[in-house]
Amino acid sequence: MLSRILTLTAILAIAPLAAAAEKPQETRLFELRVYSATKGKLDDLHARFRDHTLKLFEKHGMTNIGYWVPLDNPDEKLYYLLAHKDKAGRDASFKAFSADPDWKTASAASEKNGKIVAKIDAHFLTATDYSPVIAPGVGKGERVFELRTYTATPGNLDNLNARFRDHTLKLFEKHGIVNLWYSTLAKGEKNSDTMLTYMIAHASEAEAKKSFDAFRMDPDWLSARKASEEKGGGSLTTSDGVKSLFLKATDYSPTK
Repeated sequence: MLSRILTLTAILAIAPLAAAAEKPQETRLFELRVYSATKGKLDDLHARFRDHTLKLFEKHGMTNIGYWVPLDNPDEKLYYLLAHKDKAGRDASFKAFSADPDWKTASAASEKNGKIVAKIDAHFLTATDYSPVIAPGVGKGERVFELRTYTATPGNLDNLNARFRDHTLKLFEKHGIVNLWYSTLAKGEKNSDTMLTYMIAHASEAEAKKSFDAFRMDPDWLSARKASEEKGGGSLTTSDGVKSLFLKATDYSPTK
């Protein structure tokens, strides 16, 4: 009997470690790129990505996670997320991509009537320890995506991450919000000590509003928010420090 008890105790002690080991530690570098198309050229930009760029990215070791455009898109922007092994790998991949004859041919053909990209912004990200695995995925039915960026008050990024880790993600799921990925800016990036960026999904904009209305009134959220702000000495985000942008996946996006 004693040996059985000891065996059971050992199994129970090991179980949490085994559960923790199920999720691999994320060490990749992610790159969120934002393209502003030359006026009237967004369709040409889509065609180049659809027919050439994604395949060439993969050829040179980059992983396509997803491609999106804002629901309201007067500036003709394209957002996309890539995964790289690390910064050195990223730089080597882009160098090889830029020198690829197939890319040079595709680029020249797409710009025969003028440049199709007016501006490119890039941000390097690292996954938080509580982020779901960042990989391409297709949801059930058509859905909208929401890219959210939080600016933490000084010294409170860790407290903000703790609130998401311990409470927010579970409460989002409770209210029908799909957690896709959570990240902070990579070390060395401007504002890496204050910024949290994440993407979630909803059935529609209307459903997003319903979900957030219910989330904000949830007693568990109100309790978690109160406790976290008492610990942090006030609001964990700056005034006007929460930004939201609704997006839809492109027809060629690996994530839909």
